[in-house]
Amino acid sequence: MGIIQEFKEFAVKGNVMDMAVGIIIGAAFGKTVASLVKDIILPPISLAMGKVDFSNMFITLSGQGAPTLAAAQAAGAVTLNYGIFINTIIEFVIVAFAVFLLVMWVNKLKREAPPPAPNTKECPYCASSIPLKATRCPNCTSQVGKGT
Repeated sequence: MGIIQEFKEFAVKGNVMDMAVGIIIGAAFGKTVASLVKDIILPPISLAMGKVDFSNMFITLSGQGAPTLAAAQAAGAVTLNYGIFINTIIEFVIVAFAVFLLVMWVNKLKREAPPPAPNTKECPYCASSIPLKATRCPNCTSQVGKGT
């Protein structure tokens, strides 16, 4: 078997295709969460904290002062970007919670329903299956009590 044929068999297997779809959806989900954090969640938090821009929170390690992170980086200053780290932590918490909810939902779907209550019992004399309410076995005609 040639290498091209082996590659074709590998590439079209269900697991590889499922994994590829998962990676693509995961990347899109990551971009969506990043936008949710940056564009929806952080602006109200920033407003509540006195219009603080997390992405612009940094410490200049080289001693040069700069009004914004972009200006500091353009000047070649070494910066500790703790605001971007805060954004990343918030994104992580949201992704982790979303994954938790997804796994919880999938596990709920996977749980099997409890088996139905039995509606028959076994005759103690002939071992045939008879209705629960039967007082006499229809097969061997033995009298079976309601408790048997």
